[in-house]
Amino acid sequence: MVLINGVENAALSAVDRGLAYGDGIFRTLPARNRVPQHWPRHYAKLASDCAAIGMQCPDAALLGPEIVRVCELDPDSAIKVIVTRGVSSRGYRYEQDAEPTRIVMSSPLPGYPQSYADTGVRVRRCRVRLAQQPALAGIKHLNRLENVLARAEWSDAEIAEGILSDTDGNVIGGTMTNIFLARAGALATPSLDRCGVAGVTRERVIQAASDCGVRCATTRISWGDVVDADEVILVNSIAGAWPVCELEGRVRSVGPMARAVQHWLRQDDEQVA
Repeated sequence: MVLINGVENAALSAVDRGLAYGDGIFRTLPARNRVPQHWPRHYAKLASDCAAIGMQCPDAALLGPEIVRVCELDPDSAIKVIVTRGVSSRGYRYEQDAEPTRIVMSSPLPGYPQSYADTGVRVRRCRVRLAQQPALAGIKHLNRLENVLARAEWSDAEIAEGILSDTDGNVIGGTMTNIFLARAGALATPSLDRCGVAGVTRERVIQAASDCGVRCATTRISWGDVVDADEVILVNSIAGAWPVCELEGRVRSVGPMARAVQHWLRQDDEQVA
């Protein structure tokens, strides 16, 4: 189901700024048994990202019922919420009081093999480099062309994800995931103050580590740090947590920190079930 401003299968204007300029924000989250998982967290991030680019965010009381509506049709699905700056005349300048366009849609959950969580995933290093733009850093904006180009670098179905660095060589994350490194019982995740997307599941892992007394540093991470890590763990809201079992031909075992992260996320999920 697709709702545009609350109307099923309505048309999107050809002059919507989200289509014309990628001028908007989105969130993706799973629905399980008609329950949108961690929606309050996703809404808080949606609102924060909208504010960061000076865009109005629809009220949660408006978006919430629309999410419930699409969940009724697709009880176990991937929910995508898009907010654009709305319709405007030609040109980059926008009206400060522009009425945002809201899109809520559902689609089937991707059929990731259970082995991705159990025994890990094969991962490659991407050639595409992420441009640094602090004004957009951490924000899940609609312009994801860098990720599209990076994902086009491989067609091997055995490779689940690619790791992206910025133009200075700092590791930022996967094409669709955030990354954590484990070493000597502690976690580290890239600083996202120059580029990249600060995902809700990343936020949940950082919080869970703090609650459990596990040190989790947010810092610059080099490719050498990834290679030398005891464990590499990829996370997002749909996939959960995937240990990396092979990185460009180098095989590694699934370690205790990956299992801990999976446990933390399951516990957190149970609280909203």
